[in-house]
Amino acid sequence: MPHKHKIALLLTSLSVCFSLSYVASAQEEAKESAPVLTRKPCEELKAEIDAKIRANGVESYTLGIVPNEDVKDEKVVGSCDGGTKKITYKRG
Repeated sequence: MPHKHKIALLLTSLSVCFSLSYVASAQEEAKESAPVLTRKPCEELKAEIDAKIRANGVESYTLGIVPNEDVKDEKVVGSCDGGTKKITYKRG
């Protein structure tokens, strides 16, 4: 599989994982109160994403932690600190 397709597949799976984890946590919390995003520390989420990217053989990339208002044209691969920041991915 070409490197470009591996990255696209990885980023898609990360988005799905994040969505599924939000749905699962929201369902649990719905039993007690309204759904709320779990506050995952940015460094923890960044490390998890980094491990998944490396496991797929990608070597040259940069992950960043960016406040929502500072996200420009970067590819967003995660959301952290209660949705106040984004994890961004840049090839190369």
